[in-house]
Amino acid sequence: MKLLCCEETSSSFNSYHSLNNNMQKHSLKDWVLATRPWSFPASSMPVLVTLVWLWSAGYEVQWWFGVWALVNIVFVHAAGNVWSDIADYRSGVDANDTYGVRSLVDRQFTPQEFQRLSLGLNLVAVLMGLGLVALTGVTLLYIGMAGILLSLCYPRLKYAALGDLVIILCYAFLPMVGTSFIASGAIRWEVLWLAVPVGSITVAILHVNNTRDIETDRRADIHTLAMLTGRPFAAYVYVFEVLMPYAWMVALVLTGFTPWTALLAVLSLPVALKNARTMLAYRQQGLAAIARLDEGTAQLQLLFSLLLTAGLALSLLLH
Repeated sequence: MKLLCCEETSSSFNSYHSLNNNMQKHSLKDWVLATRPWSFPASSMPVLVTLVWLWSAGYEVQWWFGVWALVNIVFVHAAGNVWSDIADYRSGVDANDTYGVRSLVDRQFTPQEFQRLSLGLNLVAVLMGLGLVALTGVTLLYIGMAGILLSLCYPRLKYAALGDLVIILCYAFLPMVGTSFIASGAIRWEVLWLAVPVGSITVAILHVNNTRDIETDRRADIHTLAMLTGRPFAAYVYVFEVLMPYAWMVALVLTGFTPWTALLAVLSLPVALKNARTMLAYRQQGLAAIARLDEGTAQLQLLFSLLLTAGLALSLLLH
């Protein structure tokens, strides 16, 4: 009996040791996927829209600085994603019965590996940001510090029902204002008119996650906007977030802020309507209907932003 017990213990130790070794062996693809690259349009598209808007509005654009800013914000976003996943895992928000990211829950990575990944990504982001500050001016330092601080504090703010506010600041207002400074040499506050429609769809990515995860978030003793409103009303909030941008773009064209070609973004409306119907379908089909709607919303934000960018560029060709 004692020998059997020792054999079982040895077997268990070897299994754990083997599992631990496997967790240390990751390909470059594994590391990239751990950062949730499908979400990167949420941060990169506002930068691209701003660059092309500056160009269409007649400002002199430093394109090299603009590309630098685009790559920089992707590193900031990736670091924030990993940091948020660590916080969600440790707080119990992510568990075996939750949707979404499962890299830590399924033990594909260890929390220590994610910590090192987040620190490495943050280091690259900070060094790139400081390089841009040296080339463009100290004003960018304040904008960048605000973005990094919000990114680091995001988990706690998200748990206090402030996640939606942080997202629109970090992935719409701050990057678009910052990009205007980086690429044109001055802050162009009017770019915030375009930050509203782009940011609204971006916020919808988080909101649909929170709407889906109300029960598991409540179990983890955190608070989100979706929890405060309840799922039926939260579903209508999502519908507003993905459809309002189209009315907003029509208003911007009618007021002369953007050329009529910016309405090219309206071509993405069928996708927005499909997403809205999917969100409302949870009432008949259950939460499984919206299990992957966050990815669908990210794809909508990418399509909307690319079409808007193309429309702004097209206005120059037609002059």
